[in-house]
Parts: sequence; structure tokens; C-alpha cells
Amino acid sequence: MNTRPVIPMARPRMGAEEKEAVWAALESGMLAQGPRVAELEARFAELVGVPHAVATSSGTTALHLALLGHGIGPGDEVITVPFTFIASANAVLYTGARPVFVDVDEASFTMNQSLIEAAITPHTRAILPVSLYGNPARLPEIADIAARHGLALVEDAAQSHGAAIGDRKSGSWGTGTFSFYPTKNMTTAEGGMITTADEAVAERVRLLREHGMKVRYHHDLLGYNFRMSDVHAAIGLAQLPKLPANNARRIEIADRYGRELRGVITPGMRPGVTHVFHQYTIRANRRDEFAERLRERGVGSAIFYPIPVHRQQPFVDLGYGAQSFPVTERLTAEVLSIPVHPDLTDAEVATVIETVNATAAELGPITAETPRTPETTTS
Repeated sequence: MNTRPVIPMARPRMGAEEKEAVWAALESGMLAQGPRVAELEARFAELVGVPHAVATSSGTTALHLALLGHGIGPGDEVITVPFTFIASANAVLYTGARPVFVDVDEASFTMNQSLIEAAITPHTRAILPVSLYGNPARLPEIADIAARHGLALVEDAAQSHGAAIGDRKSGSWGTGTFSFYPTKNMTTAEGGMITTADEAVAERVRLLREHGMKVRYHHDLLGYNFRMSDVHAAIGLAQLPKLPANNARRIEIADRYGRELRGVITPGMRPGVTHVFHQYTIRANRRDEFAERLRERGVGSAIFYPIPVHRQQPFVDLGYGAQSFPVTERLTAEVLSIPVHPDLTDAEVATVIETVNATAAELGPITAETPRTPETTTS
């Protein structure tokens, strides 16, 4: 059997346009934050449909600054989810605030909005839903809860570039944060973006991004060096026009998976929602063995994420380890992402489908009653 995946989980797309844009930035002599960053901000704000976008050095620094932009700090609480990459909750800790976890919805993998109000205390200052895998969280409902309780809404849209509910894009409810890591739907190699309609928040995060400095060497507050360079922005400017077509190809592949995969649970789809499939995540019986058999047969896969945030060691050390979130703990034992990137050929998609279906037939289909593997739910 083949022991090396021949169909990888990602193929970052770098064409002639990106290379030319980077070379032009290098030749310009403007390597740090400059006109290309400003242009990327303007164009990304237009994509999301908000007046302000602020580029940062990563998706994590975007989250950190977005929370600080809303005044989140020591003694505050931020409601978020334990089924996500750890940066979502780490960013809360960076501000001195404390994350308060609520479980996710089993079908969408995103925050279960029916659990939010029970988690609100006098210390709650914000809600931080995660639009996981390219699927927008239930943002209209969460925004309504936030408004009724006077809370900030900060969406972790790191994986949801171009995702939408109706005609409204991820990143346009409250404050949005995006990542431009190499495997995202669009990249700047490294980088992030904050989007908002709140001018005061935009102004504050711009100040925080650059050492608290409006006028050179005049520092108004304690800030950070979280800037994006013009070289990185040049890549983003070449990538941005390609995003709609790349997303469309992801959606096309996902649609075929949804029709043809057997013996696994495929992603839940909500009417009127544009899921952009940063990842196509199935739920599989005997997940770890399932992944190994895919690998042996030449199909790559990955687990996003195998350990809930509250069971990660830094959070165990803070006293979160005894908490239980049954849906999250079940999902971390079952989820498996399969290739969905836009460079997949139709033949490769057919191979993925054939391999997944054969493996599911061997290991047995997953059902709501399928027991999870205990070792995958602990740190």
C-alpha cells in the first residue's frame, strides 16, 4: 500500500501574479507597512461590506487587537467556544480577560446560540463566536443577543473569507477578524485583518497596531508591533481577485462530496448560508484508524481539532479541565477533514470519494449512537 498521501490537504496557490506583485514591492523600496497595505485594507473592507478594515501581522493578533479595541481587559469575561483552534481563546487571555465556554451545535460545528444567555454574568463584555471551517456562525441571532445585553460581538472569521448569510458577509456583524495563513482561502503568507463598521474601534486598533503611535515617535498608549508588511500585502492584493473563483470551486467539490459520500456524516448546511469550505469536515467511525487507512491509500486528511480547548494544558492549568461540553467532546473524537482545495482535479475528487466510501464500508458507518474513542477526548 502507498504510505505517502498523493492527494494533499492543501496546495497553496502562488502564480505569476503573486510573484510579480512581490517583486514590484521589493523594487519599490517600501517593504514595511505602506501603500499596498492601505490598498488591501480598502479592497477587503469592500469585499466584506464594511467601511473599515485594519491589516495585522496574523489572525491571532487581529483577534487580540479586536478585543482590546472594544476595551476588553482584566476582570472581564468573553463567551466563546471550546471547539476551535486555541488562538480564539488565547486572545481573550492576552487581554487579561477570562474566556467562558459554551458548547457548539452538532450540525454546524459553531456556537449554540441557545446556550449564550445562561452564560452571561455581570462580568461579561463580549461574545466571540467562531465561523468554523468556512461556515458562518448564527450571527444574526448572536448579534441580537449581544445588542440586548449591551455586549460587543467579535467574530472569529479566520476561516470564512467570503462566507455569507444571505447577502451579508462574515466579518460584517460587530467586529470581524480574519487570518491570511498560507492554507486559508486567500493568503498573504502570514497576516490578518480586522473588519468593522465602528469608526472608534477601527481608530483604536490602528493605534494599538503600531506602538500606540499616531504621530511618529509620539506614543499615546501602550501598543504593539502587529503591522503587516507591504510585501505580504502585495501577495494579498494578487490573491483577492481569485477568491470568488477559488471559493466557487471549493463549493462545487463540497456539493459533490455531499451527494456521493457514504457511511460518514457530512457537514450540515443551512438554507441561505454560503459556506466557503476552508475545510470539508466529515465525522467518521473509528476516526483515527479511518485517517490511517486514507493515508495508506493515498488520500491526505487532517483533524481540526483533536483536543477541546478546555482540555489543552494551559487551560487545564487555569482550572478549565473539569468542565464538560458533550458535543465538543464528541466532535473532537469524530471529525476528519478531507481535501477540498481548488486545485483538486475531478479525478482526484473521485478518488477521495471512492477511498472514503471504501474505508467507511470496512470500518462501519457512523451513527448518532456510535461510541467515541476515549483517548481522543483527553489532553
